[in-house]
Amino acid sequence: MKKLLLVVDYQKDFVDGALGFPGAEQLDGPIAAKIDACHAAGDDVAFTLDTHQTNYLDTQEGRKLPVPHCLMNTEGWKLYGKTGEAFDKARDMVICKSTFPSLWLGSWLKEQGYDRVELVGLVSYMCVLSNAVVAKAALPEAELVVDAACTAGPDPRLHQNALELLETLQITVTNREDGIQ
Repeated sequence: MKKLLLVVDYQKDFVDGALGFPGAEQLDGPIAAKIDACHAAGDDVAFTLDTHQTNYLDTQEGRKLPVPHCLMNTEGWKLYGKTGEAFDKARDMVICKSTFPSLWLGSWLKEQGYDRVELVGLVSYMCVLSNAVVAKAALPEAELVVDAACTAGPDPRLHQNALELLETLQITVTNREDGIQ
């Protein structure tokens, strides 16, 4: 079975930077442990990086979310903490994206033909959800999983709504605090 762990936007600006929020740092250890386990098992790991340029405020997203973040090659753009340390540049895929989802990711996933893709990272109701939908479109017969213990968002209500939406889209959500699985 060909497996992938997809770490979505677990970057400094989403944890303790421009768009950081309380609790995001608590995902670091569990995400890093998943990366290490995948490496040990010989499974693939890929990272998406929210990537903006200095003209961010002139983009549609910048006009609707006027908080510069994840500007390429800044501290806030880098992977956070132990997750960043677990990244293996010799073997892990990095996908820079300027929007919530990545069409390039979908094409790449389709080419790779994974049987199972697990998504973790930030923000559950934006980039994790939208990239899970892209993955579902690219790999309709693959098992898609989102670990609720390894994703979060600053709005708890939207986070729970996202988990429910993922399940509605036939994406398995594990480790829900509310016990629904």
